[in-house]
Amino acid sequence: MATKKQKVIYVDGVFARIFSRKWSFLALFVVIFFISFTALASIGIAPRGLTLENAFPGIVDTIIVPVTETGVAVSKGEGELPLRIEIPALGIETTVANPESTKIADLDRALLGGAVRYPGTGVLGEKGNVLLFGHSSQLPVVHNQAFKAFNDIQNLRTGELIHVYGENKKYTYAVEKVEQANASTDAIPLSSDGARITLATCDNFGSKSDRFVVTAVLTSIDTVE
Repeated sequence: MATKKQKVIYVDGVFARIFSRKWSFLALFVVIFFISFTALASIGIAPRGLTLENAFPGIVDTIIVPVTETGVAVSKGEGELPLRIEIPALGIETTVANPESTKIADLDRALLGGAVRYPGTGVLGEKGNVLLFGHSSQLPVVHNQAFKAFNDIQNLRTGELIHVYGENKKYTYAVEKVEQANASTDAIPLSSDGARITLATCDNFGSKSDRFVVTAVLTSIDTVE
């Protein structure tokens, strides 16, 4: 009884054929890569590096808008820079960097260590708006935990507390509102008649269009031993 002849492909033979045509294979790979990347980018899901420009597009040109005064009365000249932030409801605790440069590359480097105060915005305990931004990522494995500094801030609810520490004081803020803002059209308020803090983060790893913004008002200042 005749049997069908089976075709056996050996792995070594496959690699040998690829290697013999390595330049053709490389060219084909590059073409397929760029076609795939362009297709993903066209629908907004192409992966992007975690940089300030990708996560917070247009932040340098953000429009300054006024905010109604509420919260604790504070005086000019009594504030200090933020060094650490805690959000008990989310289990968030991270350091805050205070770079002097607004260059994208310098801010990107600062973001590798945690949250960052945007230069020129408010300081703790004074009238104004302290703008802190940080990365968020829902990837299951992240080797640098700074990429998860502001994970889930969109889940904060009105009244929940944010603690920010200076050198000797703890500044407690209560959440006023949580918004999903379009980075191209919606401004983050940088000025305020009261004392506020704003947290901003991108809404996912690959998006440039939206960000989550949390605004909170100062409710108390306590001395830390």
